[in-house]
Amino acid sequence: MGASAGAKGAKGASAGARGALRRYQAKRDFSVTPEPGAALADTGEGLGFVVQKHHARRLHYDFRLELGGVMKSWAVPKGPSLDPADKRMAVEVEDHPVAYASFEGTIPPRQYGAGEVIVWDKGHWRPRGDPRKGLRAGNLKFDLSGHKLRGGWALVRMKGGDEKKPAWLLIKERDDFARPADEFDVLEAGPDSVSALGLPAPAGWPAAAVAADLPDTLSPQLATRVEALPPDDGEWLYELKFDGYRLLARIDGRGVRLITRSGLDWTHRLRPLCRDLAGMKLPPGWYDGELVAFNDRGLPDFGVLQQTLERARPGELVLYLFDVPHAGGLDLRAAPLQERRAVLERLLGPAPPDSVRLSAALEVPGRDVLASACRLGLEGVIAKRRDAPYRSRRSDDWLKIKCGLRQEFVIGGFTEGQGTRAGFGSLMLGVYDGKGALRHVGNVGSGFDARTLARLHRQLKALERATPAFADTTRPPTRPHWVEPRLVAEVAFAAWTHGGNIRQGVFVGLREDKEARDVTREIPKPTDPPAPVPEPTEPVVPAQPPTAGARRLRVTNPQRVIDRRSGLTKLDLVRHYEAVGELMMVHLRERPVALLRAPAGIAGQRFFQKHLEAELPGIAQLDPALSPGHAPWIAVTSAGGLLSAAQWNVVEVHTQNASHRRFEQPNRLVFDLDPGEGVAWPRVQEAAQLMRAMLDELGLIGYLKTSGGKGLHVVVPLRPQHGWDTVKAFSKAVVQHMARTLPDRFVAKSGPKNRVGKVFVDYLRNGRGATTVSAWSARARPGMGVSVPVDWSELDTLKGGDHWTVRNLRERLATGNEPWADYARRARTLTAAMKRLGYSPENT
Repeated sequence: MGASAGAKGAKGASAGARGALRRYQAKRDFSVTPEPGAALADTGEGLGFVVQKHHARRLHYDFRLELGGVMKSWAVPKGPSLDPADKRMAVEVEDHPVAYASFEGTIPPRQYGAGEVIVWDKGHWRPRGDPRKGLRAGNLKFDLSGHKLRGGWALVRMKGGDEKKPAWLLIKERDDFARPADEFDVLEAGPDSVSALGLPAPAGWPAAAVAADLPDTLSPQLATRVEALPPDDGEWLYELKFDGYRLLARIDGRGVRLITRSGLDWTHRLRPLCRDLAGMKLPPGWYDGELVAFNDRGLPDFGVLQQTLERARPGELVLYLFDVPHAGGLDLRAAPLQERRAVLERLLGPAPPDSVRLSAALEVPGRDVLASACRLGLEGVIAKRRDAPYRSRRSDDWLKIKCGLRQEFVIGGFTEGQGTRAGFGSLMLGVYDGKGALRHVGNVGSGFDARTLARLHRQLKALERATPAFADTTRPPTRPHWVEPRLVAEVAFAAWTHGGNIRQGVFVGLREDKEARDVTREIPKPTDPPAPVPEPTEPVVPAQPPTAGARRLRVTNPQRVIDRRSGLTKLDLVRHYEAVGELMMVHLRERPVALLRAPAGIAGQRFFQKHLEAELPGIAQLDPALSPGHAPWIAVTSAGGLLSAAQWNVVEVHTQNASHRRFEQPNRLVFDLDPGEGVAWPRVQEAAQLMRAMLDELGLIGYLKTSGGKGLHVVVPLRPQHGWDTVKAFSKAVVQHMARTLPDRFVAKSGPKNRVGKVFVDYLRNGRGATTVSAWSARARPGMGVSVPVDWSELDTLKGGDHWTVRNLRERLATGNEPWADYARRARTLTAAMKRLGYSPENT
């Protein structure tokens, strides 16, 4: 267990530790059991913890904290839970030696605790305050840093019971590491030992990391080519675009494998690099990078890389690592990029071998990085969102901006050499269209040296065929030689002609890591910068006459279609939020919000933004104390803030259930009626009426609104009295009661399989930090429905949760918030409702 788990040995055991272990030693025959018998002293260099899964007479989990040279120990019958609502019984047992923290094996029959023991989790713990005082007082609070258990925890001693085996409660505190039990069971997700994971769990693993087996294969994240840099709004990191081969290293207990982007195993070609990676003693994982070779100017050069591989001199190559999707038994893909990079930097250490380097993340204006890259003759830059997860596909979270035009082409033929030129004259190039046909896009005849000409000519002659593979060679060159379309060439060129051919092409090299069938014409996507909104005097871009509010905003890319079904554009969305601004502020005022952004339209990548990294008019940062450990949450402070948000490509606005002024006491409940597969709309309407009747029985008032999607929302105004845990637990009890009473209509457990033919009433939106789409918000769904307040008398007239859309909403604006006119006056506390339900917070 780190420095304290074996450095001193039995000779370093303190007298106090030896005395504390008498009960432990008295229960065991060390001539029979493999369990350790010596005490190891606390060195003061860090406190270890371990959770051992113990298949004794009954399966249980042994929770142990290193303190005073021993492991203070508790038996937890049901095992730890990441849900703060689960208070797990923990029976205090005898102290164990520190050496026990690494014990795995089988305790023989007829011995105390006979059965199999594995190390289910391990790491370090940090007490909050004096741990000895906490133990004596029966209230020990601490932080764990393990593979599976992290964040804040508490051990609370129960009153009464057996004095020899005091009963405690092991409770997860509410923080970023907490997970609802009905969403995630840490015992089921990670049932196995962590002993073979390569390293003790280091402090500072990302909150979103999840214990997981190392997958056999991994598809890399790919960058989207764009026309221009994204804005310098603090959201992006920049890396140089290396002129090489994408390469992933898979490291496990059996060794190192090197895999190309297309899944080819290059381990045998890169033995020196494998040896260097193995010598670094990295934990098992997937490490993502780019393989490069340097020219005589010290710059990455694709041509030199090809020559180096051809000459079988892999010792001259360098692998630049820039990401770590898996490491140390953890799946890191859901963690933000900047946190994954911090893990990678820590694992590589200060002095990796010359063949392995960390790709620098440049935190300077993108225009400066691109200018420097182009000035040096590099290919370009990669822009990556700081807070984005790792996605095993092409994503707008990674953007590539090139200094010039350059892409891959399929070689479909070659021409005869002219004059003294040996080999061939030029390569005939093509790309595949959307129908799978290979289209000829021109030839390239420069960029070859004598060695490359000879090598390529040999390869092409072996692939010759009688007929063209191109679908459109209406005017073939004189004496063409057609070849099977298998080879992929990378070519730099000056421009595309209007006829769809390249001009002034220069051969760069063959791409052995690209499949010919995947080669299409690269069309850079337009970037849509989330720039701060200018002052109100700025004009609007669109050609058609804008409304008065829209004139105050310069809208970038106003005609960009964001929903193909309806044809709605970005300008339409801006005008929607202008029209509903004052109505919507009634529902937004003083509430923390989460903004769903869709820079590439609703069919592209979407992500929530809860923090600001650049100033936006009408959107303010809240007190950092509301979001400890994170950047401050935000609130929309004016209707103009909604226009700022729309310019920032925000489609949906979600709100939390409390005012930021009294944040620890929620002032509303939300019941989200979400129909499962096969549930017709009349059943959703019926479910809403039943939900209303249930609330009436409890003395609570429910207000109805469409969700803008498939279902309906029932919102209950509360007086801010009870805390988050009580409010969420009460809402859960209500939903469970309905599911028990009407099991053919309702289900209380999430998951598509659980709610087939039923309505899931989502109570999870009532937790601290959870959000629900605001009234009058558009939805990022085909057709772009809108969430609208309605009167209960209107329920039967609704055609669906998306009855109103951005396109047809204007007819509803005159009604506005009238159906909820008495909302604030009808707020209630939950005290009477809890009594009527027979619910008590002490029972949760």
